[in-house]
Amino acid sequence: MNDRRERLLGARLYLVCDHRPERFFDEALRGGVDVVQLRMKDARDGDVIDAARLLAPLCAQRGALFILNDRPDLVGAVGADGVHLGQDDCPVPAARELAGKDRLIGLSTHSPEQVDGAAGADYIGVGPVHATPTKPGRPAVGLELVGYAAAHAAVPFFAIGGIDEANAGAVRAAGARRIAVVRALREAGDPRLAARRLRHAIVGGGAPEEVPVGSA
Repeated sequence: MNDRRERLLGARLYLVCDHRPERFFDEALRGGVDVVQLRMKDARDGDVIDAARLLAPLCAQRGALFILNDRPDLVGAVGADGVHLGQDDCPVPAARELAGKDRLIGLSTHSPEQVDGAAGADYIGVGPVHATPTKPGRPAVGLELVGYAAAHAAVPFFAIGGIDEANAGAVRAAGARRIAVVRALREAGDPRLAARRLRHAIVGGGAPEEVPVGSA
């Protein structure tokens, strides 16, 4: 098992976000974000590359994994740890060829059949658990699919879709040990505090604690 896959196993909080000021990402990482996915769907290649080359070293400094959305062809050029794919994006084997065998491949899943059919991926996203404006037109799968993934997924999974501090406990109770969020951090007034609380909600235990710099 390579270092990236070892770090993936320990990841609990995954941020999906478009390009933001460096301070936002730094605060979220200090709060306990383990994985950052840069999602710039309609951006030009040059803009994606510029943003990724700024974010990749910041994630590395904080001990977090850095993932590109749907651009396996750019993974090596920007020093990303892997790529995340949707069901209608590049097939997993082709993405593996482009990104490299040592890079991580993530895949979104929305049904039991897709959870079962995620062969070749290193991790999967399961959702959207709740309806969310970040995925317009995509019906919520509810907690049932989270429970299915907890029982049947062959790789680590992150529950995603409308998850926040208020409902993360229910997601955890359904079997998730990892969550991915968008608005819960992107719209937070204090991203570091919000990340600490989200991480506490999914990990459980005592009061939320500050995550040391450089720790994942």
